[in-house]
Amino acid sequence: MRLAWNNVKAIRHELGLSEEQFARLLGVRATTVRNWQQGKRKPVGAAFVLLRIAEKHPEALLDAVMA
Repeated sequence: MRLAWNNVKAIRHELGLSEEQFARLLGVRATTVRNWQQGKRKPVGAAFVLLRIAEKHPEALLDAVMA
């Protein structure tokens, strides 16, 4: 299972969210999202799993958050 962690920006764009909105959705800080996008850090733990879901099944993530 390999997340294209360097595609965080593409995943965020696919969802049509700003960095701040995407960060709130994942439960992280906007600076964390920026660091992932710039390759300064890699997502781990729950954030990694949520990004995998956002990458493979974005509708499932949005549905879960909107419920």
